[in-house]
Amino acid sequence: MSHPLIEQYAAAADKVAQAIRNLTPEDLQCVPDPAANVGKWSIQQVVIHLADAEAAFADRIRRLIAEDDPILYAWDENLFAQRLHYERQSAPDAAEMIRLSRNQTARILRAIDEAALSRKGRHSERGPVTLAESLEFATTHLDHHVKFIHDKRANMGKEMW
Repeated sequence: MSHPLIEQYAAAADKVAQAIRNLTPEDLQCVPDPAANVGKWSIQQVVIHLADAEAAFADRIRRLIAEDDPILYAWDENLFAQRLHYERQSAPDAAEMIRLSRNQTARILRAIDEAALSRKGRHSERGPVTLAESLEFATTHLDHHVKFIHDKRANMGKEMW
């Protein structure tokens, strides 16, 4: 099935890799000045957060398709950032994981029928959620954070264009 929401989700597969192109390890680790109003995390932390979020979203999407009324667990992004050593992970590898996950998940989504978009699960904090809502949230979440990456780059004088 081709659906605008699925195509928008799939089209974002390379956005993170593009957003960090030509940044040095030092650029990735640079923590922005709070006065810059571009968020508190380094680009590195944002990229690793996006990879963790992508794994959670891919799991939720698969559960919504494969299971009846699955429980979709929330996770604490700040605890992940604190305890999973974001500073020691690889931002380029994380961007590649996002690309691969989006591409593979898009293949699954293109194989379902339109009725599957209304399949529901129960988010542990937000309650009932449909596949379409999860897909839209995954798409807007990535776009929101990619914008912050671009803002952080601009703050460092490393704009892409």
